[in-house]
Amino acid sequence: MPDEFVAPEPHSPALLRLARPKQWTKNVLVLAAPGAAGVLTEADALFKTAIAFVCFCLAASATYFINDAIDADADRMHPTKRTRPVAAGEISVNSAIAGGILLAVAALLLSFAARWQLSLIVAGYLVLTFAYTVWLKHEPVLDLAAVACGFVLRAIAGGIAVGTSISPWFLIVAGAGSLFMVTGKRSAELRSLGSEATTHRRALAGYSESFLGYVRAVASSVAILAYCLWAFEKSARVGTPAWFQLSIIPFALGILRYGLLLDQDEGDGAPEELVLSDRVLLGIGAMWVVCFAVAVHGG
Repeated sequence: MPDEFVAPEPHSPALLRLARPKQWTKNVLVLAAPGAAGVLTEADALFKTAIAFVCFCLAASATYFINDAIDADADRMHPTKRTRPVAAGEISVNSAIAGGILLAVAALLLSFAARWQLSLIVAGYLVLTFAYTVWLKHEPVLDLAAVACGFVLRAIAGGIAVGTSISPWFLIVAGAGSLFMVTGKRSAELRSLGSEATTHRRALAGYSESFLGYVRAVASSVAILAYCLWAFEKSARVGTPAWFQLSIIPFALGILRYGLLLDQDEGDGAPEELVLSDRVLLGIGAMWVVCFAVAVHGG
């Protein structure tokens, strides 16, 4: 533990920082299935997709509230996480747990505004993240799988909310891409925390740089291959075929650019920080959005 702990000067209300609004960017994955189906231009589908997005923002924040309450002592030993509101003493453990429960209930209730089936996905996400908080995050490999599954559930939620079918290739892309990102985050944590890595996250004791590099290579390869198969599958069914196929290029470049950023990163490898701080990656992402939008709506 640091010789002296000093609570940070809050730049925004403690409850808002505890909710981690930056992390809500991950929930845009709920737009993927409705977007690929070309239904986001329909008011009803757009409304239900927005409901799914808000539900996952609430559910994710509920997880952060409870996770930070449970991990308060461990976070105080981390160079950056010790500034989190619960670890810094700005919010009590009991208040964080109560807030997490309220947000979880709100997410479940709101999900019925779209389709009752969405509530099952939200409930599954909450159960998974709670299991991750109390157990799975301490088990090597299982912690990677749990986080990746959380992203897959987001992708499924979008399709469930609007009642559209979801391609198996789409789910493989979501799963492999998520595994690639979370493994990169573990690699960055292993590098940045050094000898204190296992004190902060027990699962890191079971990892080596070579193993995590191997998982990243496998996951990125599967993601690119599955995306190619999905793009060709979609091009045979809807929209403008050539643009679906062209979208493979920025997707593959985005994966490679993200991998490069992970290797160069000296922080904890947070995906939202890497993506939002790199103009080249944002540009590649914009190219992909244009290709995909024209593919779905151009024909």
